[in-house]
Amino acid sequence: MSSAYDDILNLPHHTSTVQPAMPMQNRAAQFAPFAALVGYDALIRETARLTDQKVELDESVKAELNEKLRLLLELLPQRPEVTITYFQPDNRKAGGAYRTTNGIVRKFLLNENLLVMMDGVRIPVNEIISLEGSCFSYVDLFRNSEL
Repeated sequence: MSSAYDDILNLPHHTSTVQPAMPMQNRAAQFAPFAALVGYDALIRETARLTDQKVELDESVKAELNEKLRLLLELLPQRPEVTITYFQPDNRKAGGAYRTTNGIVRKFLLNENLLVMMDGVRIPVNEIISLEGSCFSYVDLFRNSEL
């Protein structure tokens, strides 16, 4: 069986005398897929990222938090260590995430309604859902005696 290309099938592979051979890695990159829709992958990842919904606290929990916050502000000069859990709204989509930080509160910014921690973390008071620490034993004892 003969074909129209029998005369060139067994010729040696051509190598250029002018151009150097391209490295295999660069040659493979020519055939790599490309992103036809720039940013589409990032959009898909952002859409798939989960956020938490903010929990609404009942009045008794709010009253307890207010009492603990009042006590914390009185004790600021003594620099008590506290653990604060708060809601951090997401800038890109609905919802956010709950964060917990442990440390000493440096100051309270009344105009901005923020607690500023020693490490620079700024916590909006309205987003706090839990305040814990040994300085709150009085509040915890008071709450338990009401039960």
